[in-house]
Formats: sequence, C-alpha cells, structure tokens
Amino acid sequence: MHFLDKLAENPVLQAPMAGVADGPYRAINRRYGSGICYSEMVSAKGLYYDKKRNKSHQLLRLAPEEKGSALIQLFGREPEIMASQAVVVADLLGEDILGIDINMGCPVPKVVNKGEGSALMKEPEQAARIVSAMREALDKAGFSELALTAKHRKGWSPDSVNAVAFAQGLESAGASAITVHGRTQDQFYTGRSDRSIIKAVKQAVKVPVIASGDAFTPESLFEIMSETGSDAVMVARGSYGNPWIFEAAAALRNGQTPPPTPGLAQRLALLRQHALESIEWYGDPHLARMRKHAAWYVAGQPAAAVFRRRLFDLSTLEELDALTQEYLERHGD
Repeated sequence: MHFLDKLAENPVLQAPMAGVADGPYRAINRRYGSGICYSEMVSAKGLYYDKKRNKSHQLLRLAPEEKGSALIQLFGREPEIMASQAVVVADLLGEDILGIDINMGCPVPKVVNKGEGSALMKEPEQAARIVSAMREALDKAGFSELALTAKHRKGWSPDSVNAVAFAQGLESAGASAITVHGRTQDQFYTGRSDRSIIKAVKQAVKVPVIASGDAFTPESLFEIMSETGSDAVMVARGSYGNPWIFEAAAALRNGQTPPPTPGLAQRLALLRQHALESIEWYGDPHLARMRKHAAWYVAGQPAAAVFRRRLFDLSTLEELDALTQEYLERHGD
C-alpha cells in the first residue's frame, strides 16, 4: 500500500523516538492500533561507515507487525551521503517500508552541534538540497514509489520562526509529506506546542501535513487535527507505556466508546510481554534497557515512585517477575 493510502487509512501515527521506539515498542503499538510507525533516527553517516553492519544497520530491523507500514528516519546534513544511504535503505528493505523520513527536528546538542537535526532550521537551502538529492537518488534507483518525508520544528528560536517558508522549500524540493512539531529548538519539549504554526504550514503547502506535539490523550489527537487542519497526528511521549492510546483513538475514530482505562494488572502483564519481546529482539537477557519502559507502564499508579526506584536493581526477567508480583499484591485492584 502507498504511503498516502496508509495515511488516509489511519491518521494516528507512532513517532520516531531515539532510544525508545525500537522494534518491540513499535510492534506493541501496531498491535494496539497505531498507523504508520517510524524507526528510531538513524545516522546516514553511521550507515555509510558501518561496513560490518554492526550498529547503525541494526536500527533498520523491522518487526513483522510493522512491515508495509513503516518509515525509516535518517538524519545528517551532507546531501550526497543522505542520498546514497536512502538508496541503501531502500535496497535493503524494499517493499517492507513505505518510505524514508528525514529528521530536521531533533534538538539535542550532540546532533545540533554537528549541524544536523533542528540545526537545519537555520539552513533552509541546505535542507532543501538534502531533500532534492535524496528524491533524485531514489527515483534513479527505481524507488520512485517510496515516500520521502521530513520532520521539522516551528523554528530555531522565538526570533527565528520559519516553519512555513521552510516547509514550502521542502515541498518544492520533492518532499511527499511534512511533519511539524510546534516548538522551537530551544524549547526542546517544554511549554506548549504551537498549533497555529502547524495550521499555517498546512495552509501553505499542498502535500500532507502531520501534526506533532502534545498528543497525550485520545481526545487530544483529534482536537489537534481539527484545530490545525492536519492530515494526521503523531504520538510521541503520549505513547510511553501507553499503547492503549492507539486503541482508544481507533474506537473514537470509528464512533465507538473507548475501552476502559487499563488497570494495574493489565499494565504489568503488558510490561512482562514487552520485556520478553525485548529479550528476544536483542538476544540479551539483561533488562537494563527495559527500566524506563517499566517505569512508564506504572506511571500514575499507587506507589509508582517506589517501584521506579527498585527498577534500578533488577537485571533479569525473574527479578522483574518478583518485583511486579509483589507490587501487584500490595497495590492491585
């Protein structure tokens, strides 16, 4: 199915999130009803130099649930490298992906200081060159059906809000769709996302626009789309330990009553399933990477702070089982 068809089929998308949205995470969210899902951001330069396919290439792995519904997100600033690695990704994954997304919105210093991510908001011409080079390379390699999308922010700072002109430049360069996060780079994830700038971008371009920022409840997803006129909405932090947001959104979209909010037992059961899938995915029984997910699954539950503190001591599935059993006995419904 084509990217635009998938977008119309389900406009509630799983955002790309470095260190969070790995294969098991995306698979669970797909099962609960997310639409298109995005990989963690992958360094194009990292792919280029990863000749043994040890690290960066591992981020290209897809879970069965997301094949045919996924975009791989690349980041970088050199048009030639971005273009060549877009073709590498397309060659590797073929029909398993809908397209490639370009990260022009990451605000973290280690990315921005290299002129990548949201630093490109200060260089709109360079950003357009990246899109143009990638589109041309994909077309020449026979991948014209793959979407090429980009995700950017409101601007670099309050004194440099250029999302509308930036998006227009990307569209002219060949972008298939544009995601706008309604915060400037210096805001990171604080304050409120500016829906008015997303609306302004939507009114200024002809390609689909995806809204990003403050999508925390099922109801808010459709409020964001209504207020901005966007074609879809992207869920990021709102899906932390909460795949049920996609299930509830699907119910609302179909005019149905969302299922009840999951209780502690249901949350802990899914936490364990997530841990099992993480062990299988990485081939590693150590659960260090699951600690943040475990904390998110119990956010807002009784004595969650105590549970979170004890997570730092666990490393095996057996230890997780013991902790969750004790927690459920003390605080379960």
